[in-house]
Amino acid sequence: MTAIIIEDEALAADELSRILRDLAPDLRVLAFLDSVRESVEWLKINRVDLIFSGIHLGDGKSFEIFSRVEVTAPVVFITAYDEYALEAFQHQGVAYILKPFDREAIGQTLRKVNTWFGE
Repeated sequence: MTAIIIEDEALAADELSRILRDLAPDLRVLAFLDSVRESVEWLKINRVDLIFSGIHLGDGKSFEIFSRVEVTAPVVFITAYDEYALEAFQHQGVAYILKPFDREAIGQTLRKVNTWFGE
């Protein structure tokens, strides 16, 4: 399975990457993207199985990405803000994980996604 991480906080992206390596060593993170613009451009020419995305990025909210480019991959939203949960599920959201990251929540999300992909 392949994934991307859309997050403008480098420490958060690094922490998530470490957790993913521990919990899902077969998951390949193809790119680390830190803006709406960069993410739209990447997704226009690349496909991925799973997206981990923050909500607040330096140049806007990540929801803008999903209105600018068609995305069929499930999205796991990772954020410090709980007020965007409903909107997240209107944009391919399959999970909503609050920062600081909870390894168990990430593990549970990975198990759910693996079930959808047939492990």
